[in-house]
Amino acid sequence: MRLLITGGAGFIGSHLAELCIREKAEVWIIDDLSTGSLDNIQSLLPHPNFHFVKGTVLDREAMVTLVGTCDIVLHLAAAVGVKLVIDQPLESMHTNIFGTELTLELADKFRKKVFITSTSEIYGCNDKVPLSEDDYRIYGSTTIARWSYAGSKAMDEFLALAYAKVKGLPVVIARLFNTVGPRQTGRYGMVIPRFVRQALQGEPITVYGDGRQTRSFTYVGDVVRAIFALIQEPKAVGEIFNIGGDHEITIADLAQRVKRLTGSASKIRLVPYEEAYEQGFEDMRRRVPNTGKIKSLIDFQNRLSIDEILCRVIDSERQSLGRTPTSAAHEAAAN
Repeated sequence: MRLLITGGAGFIGSHLAELCIREKAEVWIIDDLSTGSLDNIQSLLPHPNFHFVKGTVLDREAMVTLVGTCDIVLHLAAAVGVKLVIDQPLESMHTNIFGTELTLELADKFRKKVFITSTSEIYGCNDKVPLSEDDYRIYGSTTIARWSYAGSKAMDEFLALAYAKVKGLPVVIARLFNTVGPRQTGRYGMVIPRFVRQALQGEPITVYGDGRQTRSFTYVGDVVRAIFALIQEPKAVGEIFNIGGDHEITIADLAQRVKRLTGSASKIRLVPYEEAYEQGFEDMRRRVPNTGKIKSLIDFQNRLSIDEILCRVIDSERQSLGRTPTSAAHEAAAN
């Protein structure tokens, strides 16, 4: 099986590439390294079945060659994180919409199956718990930049489903809910790596808003296993699936857990959304997926608890800061 992963040097893409190589696939990735990193794929570079192309998913010439070479396209290239979308809205929308459009066009040209990575941001302000794949999407005003990301990813889904309906293109869509694990960076607003790094460096752990908003988190290893299973399941074609965690936790509680597991003396500080992002910023209060659909089709499960996930991120961050990983966090998680 020959696979193309767009955005394959990113956080999720690099873990997916590793899994695919372990499963004896031949893997090509394309990544412009704007948010991805060569460090993420360093261990894969010498492997004879791994091929890296530095470039953008908007480069038609490169994409023609890659899509034509591979059997399945896993499209992960996209703008990353709320912070980046707010700071660079035009570039983010351009990458999300036109990158997906080109990927689908070429997949149709060569008749290749496509996996489209979407997001829980699709649901917008809908605070129904749990959220199912056919639930309504509720967005704020177009003057609020963060909703441009949700809008662009919704257009990705519309494009994919239109190609499926009109052209008969085999597409699979998955909406990812707060995927976390080693290699994820906090510089684009991702909450867990940001909390962990702040705690390890003795800085204030900054909780945006009042901290009572809730999220669910999924370990990246569980997510990439689900993706790999979906691309091989014929009944997944033409469908949309939530991939996410079952456990709902407030962001304030998450900060307390990070502080406990790191043994940090950091203070927890509430930061208004306007200070963290922009004036008028809007956030959703709850976001938890209904994963019944994917569980009825493949063997999807969340294998790690939130504390176990945090311990793995803590160990990874300690290493990146040049510190020796410790078992203290694991002992704290067990107590």
